[in-house]
Amino acid sequence: MSQPVLVARDLTKDYPMYEETVHALRGVSLEIQPAEYVVIAGPSGSGKSTLLQLLGGIDTPSSGTVEILGTVLQSLSDRDLTRLRLTRLGFIFQRFHLLPVLTAQENVELPMAEAGVSREDRRARAGELLSYVGLAHRARHRATQLSGGEMQRVAIARALANRPALLLADEPTGELDAGTGQEILDLFRRLNQDGATLVVVTHDDRLAQQADRVIHMLDGRIG
Repeated sequence: MSQPVLVARDLTKDYPMYEETVHALRGVSLEIQPAEYVVIAGPSGSGKSTLLQLLGGIDTPSSGTVEILGTVLQSLSDRDLTRLRLTRLGFIFQRFHLLPVLTAQENVELPMAEAGVSREDRRARAGELLSYVGLAHRARHRATQLSGGEMQRVAIARALANRPALLLADEPTGELDAGTGQEILDLFRRLNQDGATLVVVTHDDRLAQQADRVIHMLDGRIG
């Protein structure tokens, strides 16, 4: 059996709030296998976005561990953790987080530049990825000149730039109308069919219907 892409063990996350403690996660464990498409679903406040942040090394758990391809995130220095996030993980957010002064091409190139990829190679890779998401003709347009659906497709291309082992998405259709959201759903399905490993937090039932597995969360626990 192949090595899991991700293993989380007994994750907890507590937030002090005034004189009380909010228990956002309460002992969550899970494994994600290569090329698996997993949706994390649950009501607002159930802990699903907190879980995604811990899985991506954006935040640290109060207790428990996260492993990416056998590397325990909590064992890494800040520098090594930043490098792992840059090269092994791809992040897709609800509000896209593109740099508005950059073109679509430049936004996709940015993580490769940070990883030290040569200018020639990152230009070629960005062109391939923009073609993959159907936006080769918009490569020289700035982010502010793109529609919401186009911005999300550029964000997906950017997430793929450094060939990550795992894609993490937080409400990727949350800012989009139904028709545009369907285009993103179709792209996610294609990504998975092409071998990508996906973990997606969503309220969108359509995403849950096409996933291999749906993890339901309630009150900081997997139901």
